Amino acid sequence: MRRLRAAAAFTTVTALAATMAACGGGSSGGGGSNDNPKSLTYWASNQGPSVSADKKILTPELKKFEKQTGIKVKLEVVPWSDLYNRILAATTSGQGPDVLNIGNTWSASLQATGALLPWDSKNYGKIGGKDRFVDSAVASTGAAGQDPSAVPLYSLAYGLYYNKKMFADAGLSKPPTTWDELVADGKKISKDSKWGLGVEGSNLVENIHHAFVLGKQHGADFFDAQGKPTFTSPGAVAAVKQFVDFMGADKIVAPGNAEYAQNQSLQDFAQNKTAMVMWQAAGTSLKAHGMKDSDWGVAPVPVPSGQPGAGKQTNSMVAGINISVFKNTKNIDGATQFVKFMTSDAEQKVLNKAYGSVPPVKAAQEDPAFAKPETQVLRDALSSSATALPQVPNEGQFETAVGTAMKDLFADVAAGRAVTTDSVKEKLAKAEQQMPKS
Repeated sequence: MRRLRAAAAFTTVTALAATMAACGGGSSGGGGSNDNPKSLTYWASNQGPSVSADKKILTPELKKFEKQTGIKVKLEVVPWSDLYNRILAATTSGQGPDVLNIGNTWSASLQATGALLPWDSKNYGKIGGKDRFVDSAVASTGAAGQDPSAVPLYSLAYGLYYNKKMFADAGLSKPPTTWDELVADGKKISKDSKWGLGVEGSNLVENIHHAFVLGKQHGADFFDAQGKPTFTSPGAVAAVKQFVDFMGADKIVAPGNAEYAQNQSLQDFAQNKTAMVMWQAAGTSLKAHGMKDSDWGVAPVPVPSGQPGAGKQTNSMVAGINISVFKNTKNIDGATQFVKFMTSDAEQKVLNKAYGSVPPVKAAQEDPAFAKPETQVLRDALSSSATALPQVPNEGQFETAVGTAMKDLFADVAAGRAVTTDSVKEKLAKAEQQMPKS
């Protein structure tokens, strides 16, 4: 999922799936309302610093596709705060695009609606085959054992971005590699209105990403093998407490971060107020905030002390964007051609260079442009130490329930209330109770 995101309000997928069944998979007027074989509608996610920036990047590429195929693409760039609910509305009403981008963590949830085209071997064959794509990216395209509901488009991972000036001022010569080092470094920096680490405490999705990674490091998955929630397992509780403790017990995060949800921590980083942030492909945004490449560095997200290094231990979720097709489109051939174009080796190089992301297409990754220090750190994480979020139908509810619990815990810290193992477990138990019953 993209770094420029706000928490989406997720609708219960089980109820949505029932609605879809009643509709026979969507009305014939859905993405298929487009009867013109020479046109397509495309909802793109907001990948760049602004919607207008995305239009500037995508428009010439869509013109290129039109010149090659004769198919005109009507583009709408949809902000992350609206995208998931817009998609859900389209699956139930049938009024949606032919092709759309989705956050990869939503793949299984949207797959459960039955509204998206399954990418079986025949459909994958139309775009060159599944083996063109990196395994970790393909693992985030739908539930295991089912034909994927999407195709990887842009890949991302988390890195630890550090402000070189603030590190030098604190006498630090290198970024931390373990959480103990991060806390120790953060304490050296956290004084005189400056802070060691920035978080987005009110961003539900951001909270989940970090809880998931820390959970893997503590041996927790948040779901069992049957897809049932296990939010109160010792590892899950320890993971959430560790993340909230960066603000509470460790005091390396400003209490005001409890209210952050719109990338304010990245702005603080660019303004020399915060020394570290864990972010996905932040370089483009940091440049937009006025930072030079020489002002910051990026390293793998830390791992626990005494455990294997970043190449062996999960230190990122598999982030990224997938591209999907509404299966009731009346222009299935055009839609498939468009997916083929967007995931071609040439376009993957163009688009991922523009967005600072990593191509999920293996051949495109070989371009020297993706060997820059920032991209290399993210690429290495994706290839060796990133893990896909649970591909379960209720993943959306997981993001809402646990993300909200963490938001509330950050609010407790900011208000001066103690956060304990018991209080974390209590919040997570309530979150688990909110999950749909199977």
